[in-house]
Amino acid sequence: MLKISYDDIYILNLPENHRFPMLKYELIPQQLIYEGIVNKDNFFSPQPVKNYWLIKAHDINYIEKLNGLNLSKSEIRKTGFPLTKQLVEREYIITQGTLDCVDFAIEYGASANIAGGTHHSFSDRGEGFCLFNDVATASFYALEKYKMSSILVIDLDVHQGNGTASIFKNIKKVFTFSMHGERNYPFQKEISDLDVPLKDGIKGDEYLRLLDKSLREIKNKIKPELIFYISGVDILETDKLGRLKVSREDCKKRDDMVFEFAQNQKVPIVSVMGGGYSEKIYDIVEAHCNTFKAMTSLIEG
Repeated sequence: MLKISYDDIYILNLPENHRFPMLKYELIPQQLIYEGIVNKDNFFSPQPVKNYWLIKAHDINYIEKLNGLNLSKSEIRKTGFPLTKQLVEREYIITQGTLDCVDFAIEYGASANIAGGTHHSFSDRGEGFCLFNDVATASFYALEKYKMSSILVIDLDVHQGNGTASIFKNIKKVFTFSMHGERNYPFQKEISDLDVPLKDGIKGDEYLRLLDKSLREIKNKIKPELIFYISGVDILETDKLGRLKVSREDCKKRDDMVFEFAQNQKVPIVSVMGGGYSEKIYDIVEAHCNTFKAMTSLIEG
């Protein structure tokens, strides 16, 4: 059974310019149920993550500053959100959702978080709408709980997973792969184990060719015991921030390639959402739902 982490505190008391991109977290579950892809039994609501796990990926001083709402104006500005207790609570819940997804992926083969992919969060700071790095925290969880020796992070959000790359730069058990816009945010890139920078305006056929080449390269380098997939849909040609020319159909082919890779390797996979900023909410929701459809096919297959 596909298990999907979802909690209903995604629509926060935010200014209008922040509220629109948050709508997808409410609409995606509704659309998946409407289309019969999943039912209510597929969803679970996580509890807040324990600081025991957060401090594996984050400095305790940073965690305490967040909980005390003591970030400086400059630090708050870099996160992109006004700092509130509700926002911090949301980050605790999102992060635990990804930890829970590790357990469900190991049990069922795949799982997903309707949120997460907060890959711009460093150990000591938040950036780019990311406060805690859920994939990094969940990776440490998997390493400790399941005694894993090899984890693969496939980050296909259009923005480089700079926080994730930084956190794992000296940890050989986690292989970080990021395929992202070369000239897009963040403008100061970190070094992943494998970085594939993309030119502005790249089209779907070239994008998929580079992804296939990268997955083949990774296959020859490591044998992961768990895969995290950051499935951002900001690669779409309709995206306001992406600067690429990938169609929704090719974005779905991307998802199929990643899940087929996991299936062929017989490796459990956790998918987290990442970004998506198209002008029309329909484009965002449909592209994200395609990821869940591809994952459902993996489990049913």
